[in-house]
Amino acid sequence: MDAPTAFRQQLLGTIPRLRRYARSLVFDTSAADDLVQTTLERALAHWHQFDQRRDILVWTLAIAHNAFMDERRRDKRASWVDAEDVIDALPAVGNDLGLRMDLLAALAKLPVEQRQPLLLVTLEQLSYAECAEVLRIPVGTVMSRISRARTALRDLLDGRAPANARGLRRVV
Repeated sequence: MDAPTAFRQQLLGTIPRLRRYARSLVFDTSAADDLVQTTLERALAHWHQFDQRRDILVWTLAIAHNAFMDERRRDKRASWVDAEDVIDALPAVGNDLGLRMDLLAALAKLPVEQRQPLLLVTLEQLSYAECAEVLRIPVGTVMSRISRARTALRDLLDGRAPANARGLRRVV
């Protein structure tokens, strides 16, 4: 690729947060690495489209989102992943491994349309406006989806399953 060195350095700086977002989005380390690689390839191939006034993280997260949605459209089948495969997807929740596993299982049960904005705002600390830009949806939709996701997570973690989901039972 013929991207300038400065651009490449900026792009390298986004990799840790890009990996964290990808891992929490797809719940599979190898699939997340593939998503990050696809994102980096697309960013390098289209480096000339990057506006230096924008935040490169927001730009790469938008590329990752689009790559993820492309993959979802290509592969309509749902996949279930064991908790052991995703235990490192999110930062530690205190020292309680069981709580961390419960949180990961609850996140996996959320519809992807709710999980994406929730992770972008809470995990990646994007503003609602930045999240809306990444997902290409209105800010009000971001706020609504995050609110529904938080309610559903709370219900799942408290053992009160939403109408369309089974509750989680902690077995330690």
